[in-house]
Amino acid sequence: MRIYKVGGAVRDRLLGKPVTDIDWVVVGATTEEMLAKGFRPVGADFPVFLHPKSGEEYALARTERKSGRGYGGFTFHASPEVTLEEDLIRRDLTINAMAEDDQQNLTDPYHGQRDLEARLLRHVSPAFAEDPLRVLRVARFAARYATLGFTVAPETLALMRQLSESGELEALTPERSWKEISRALMEDQPQVFVEVLRACGALKVLMPEVDALFGVPQPPAHHPEIDTGAHTLSVLQQAALHKQPLTVRWACLLHDLGKGLTPEEEWPRHIAHEFKGLKLIKAINERFKAPRDCQELALLVGEYHTHGHRALDLKPSTLLELLQSFDIYRRPQRFEEFIAACEMDARGRKGLEERSYPQANYLRGAATAARSVAVQPLLEKGFKGPELGEEIKRERLKALKAYKETASI
Repeated sequence: MRIYKVGGAVRDRLLGKPVTDIDWVVVGATTEEMLAKGFRPVGADFPVFLHPKSGEEYALARTERKSGRGYGGFTFHASPEVTLEEDLIRRDLTINAMAEDDQQNLTDPYHGQRDLEARLLRHVSPAFAEDPLRVLRVARFAARYATLGFTVAPETLALMRQLSESGELEALTPERSWKEISRALMEDQPQVFVEVLRACGALKVLMPEVDALFGVPQPPAHHPEIDTGAHTLSVLQQAALHKQPLTVRWACLLHDLGKGLTPEEEWPRHIAHEFKGLKLIKAINERFKAPRDCQELALLVGEYHTHGHRALDLKPSTLLELLQSFDIYRRPQRFEEFIAACEMDARGRKGLEERSYPQANYLRGAATAARSVAVQPLLEKGFKGPELGEEIKRERLKALKAYKETASI
């Protein structure tokens, strides 16, 4: 029995990055031997075990063979005869196909260290094209390591294009796709994830609504970058620079989908794109089974982001409707995330990345003014039921009028 550290732990140590998760592969062992040493089995598809003390995952060396469509369409074979090199060749990228023993002696049969130095994301073998999930994984790694200068090798991009055209991407489950998408959006350069998917034709398959934004012009007075797709990538980049949470990043990616529906003869204006985009946002939310908080914020940002930009000019009644739509009284955090998404949208424009966004504090002040209306005095005056609701609304409107007057002085 020989035990090796494999994959990301080896890659990140060689890159000088902190190692968080460690995967181990065990060569020359049987399931019975692992159980006898106190390892606990997990997973039904192939032999993976939890260490009795550390809880880390140890997998028996295995080979795999394509047996069906999609990510799960593989048959695995694990036995003491499977070599370390045979186990490593089934991995996606050369930089993930290295192993080291307890003395940090490196086993690198597919030249992963060379590709680390060349800053290349390159597939290990032609079997790469058998697993559609790898298209998303490579795009995610490109987003993670873009700041270090990594790019996707041309021959790997060609295989990704082949996978995109094969129909295999459609066999991916929403859960697996969302796991990769959500992780990619939280990388330092999430816009690179979208760029790589677009370069290999996968964006058109997975998110045609986002792909449709490229080549669609916007008024240069508001959008010096002009192209809607380029703007979306810039907004996503700003969200990462400002360390926004996943909910905000997802909303940033989808906020302008309605512009992809504007007829060419109406370009570069996009009248009512906020409302037109809602059905597209809903469709993409459902396609990937995004978490509810991501779904809700994306829809709200899609519908109201232009309200956010015009906040200082909104009538108090419109401002109240906006606040009510976000249920700021019970869900203050969601409104704060809306403000963040609006600010990222404003900054995601060529040459305007550093401009101030006074609308943010104005909206926060408006929310505070509306929340300051106390309900107890109204109850003491005898208001109840629907009448109480109307009176609360009147008082909040009065508070917003006073706030607007004060804020404009």
